[in-house]
Amino acid sequence: MAGIKALISLSFGGAIGLMFLMLGCALPVYDKYWPLFLLFFYILSPIPYCISRRVVDDTDSASNACKELAIFLTTGIVISAFGLPVIFARAEVIAWGACALVLTGNIVIFSTILGFFMVFGSNDDFSWQQW
Repeated sequence: MAGIKALISLSFGGAIGLMFLMLGCALPVYDKYWPLFLLFFYILSPIPYCISRRVVDDTDSASNACKELAIFLTTGIVISAFGLPVIFARAEVIAWGACALVLTGNIVIFSTILGFFMVFGSNDDFSWQQW
């Protein structure tokens, strides 16, 4: 039953993060939809780690180059997702208030993605790899 509670709380966190992203786009004060490009970063961020988990078996306790490359690529994607709204705000494409809302949404969404891999990342009976 603990897995269902974790899944519900992660879903709630994702919904709150997307709400902040939508508020940064759709409020009448801001009314610019450029920050929606961050949805691509949300989709792309877990892909390198998922691929490295499939390729590499975890019997080796030493550091693995494939896993480290996946973490490096994921870090680059996450940093790019935080940098894009700031660049938009500096170029005056979006307002700074919208940038703050989008950055808050980024924090919540990436914390939710991290929480998903921490909760469901182990190889037990309730693992995401079985899906």
